Amino acid sequence: MTDWGQLRSSFVLFFFDLRELYRLSGMRLVPDDGRMTSPLDALTRKPDRATDRDALDDVLDEAKVGTLSTVVDGLPWSVPMLFARDGDHILLHGSTGAGALRYVAAGAPVTFTVFVMDGLVIADTLFDHSANYRSAVVRGVLEQVDDARSVLEVLSDKLIPGRVAEVRETTRKELAATVALRLPIVDGQWIAKARTGGPGIESEEWTGVVPMRTVYDEPVTYSGETPPDSVRALARPPAE
Repeated sequence: MTDWGQLRSSFVLFFFDLRELYRLSGMRLVPDDGRMTSPLDALTRKPDRATDRDALDDVLDEAKVGTLSTVVDGLPWSVPMLFARDGDHILLHGSTGAGALRYVAAGAPVTFTVFVMDGLVIADTLFDHSANYRSAVVRGVLEQVDDARSVLEVLSDKLIPGRVAEVRETTRKELAATVALRLPIVDGQWIAKARTGGPGIESEEWTGVVPMRTVYDEPVTYSGETPPDSVRALARPPAE
């Protein structure tokens, strides 16, 4: 026979654990459409640095690594991950043996943050030094993707364009060991922010900006003779 008292107690504990999870993450579910919202959906400091969806896509396309964060057993959990944007989704992947990834794949609320530094801003006081940057925070609930092969190929072509066509197909065993996830990019659940320009103060001392960018060095060979075209293209300067 079913122990209704025990079942009711288990449901109550589950309900309060779920409510606590949303409270700790600062998120809530809107009853009418189930959309996740947060008091952090808008900038409160320097709101003029907020940018639009095009800028969000640009920083997601340029950055190679982002940080996935959630709450596990009442404690913050974060891990840096390679990723790719595919339209209105952020694609992620990892090992099926990673317990925390299984947890977020089960529907836990998450944030995914990226940051690209474009320059050091040099002022005549330490207080006024700054940085030029672009950043993004996307909130939501991860969805598990059944087609892990397509996720791996999109990720690979972002990191090393053309590499997918140069290697053998991923095996069933490799796919079985891969968990593929996507985070929807939903209006009202992301913030993109940027700073540009100089120190913003007048001075007779030298001030300015030291631009920064990511470049690839020549590949270092571990086996074989000639690096494939996709690898050599990474270190090739862009055409003017």
